[in-house]
Amino acid sequence: MMCAKKKSSEDRYREIRNTKATHNFFLGDRYEAGLALLGTEVKAIRNGSAQISESFCRIEKGQVWLFNAYIGEYKFGNLQNHQPRRKRKLLLHRREINKLIGAMDTGGKTLVPLRLYMKHGLFKIEVALCTGKKLHDKRETLKRQVTMREAEREMRGR
Repeated sequence: MMCAKKKSSEDRYREIRNTKATHNFFLGDRYEAGLALLGTEVKAIRNGSAQISESFCRIEKGQVWLFNAYIGEYKFGNLQNHQPRRKRKLLLHRREINKLIGAMDTGGKTLVPLRLYMKHGLFKIEVALCTGKKLHDKRETLKRQVTMREAEREMRGR
């Protein structure tokens, strides 16, 4: 007799991705960070009204902050509803923050959020230490993707 797998709240939630990040940056080290959110923000993200495609991270006074991430207002919120584009604190260990500070000071690197997801009932954000792509690098990446897509079509056709 087979047991049915219990559906958890994580199964219903889909992750929010930053699709522009792989196009505009070479991705380096990745870190998983927690997010300091308000109650109405959590409910709004669960409803799917969040976007991180234009967002970025900065380190200010030894803390990592997420800027320009859009989390829409909660429809059933009251006067204490949150601002959609407020800056949000990322929760990282001190040694990870020190690594990021060192990497960002030495080279032309930036901290870019890649995806927002739920893990064990908490919202996490995956950030990567990235270097920017030049225009010719972006063109090379697009050419490579087109050739891979054509090769996969040929393989499927046979």
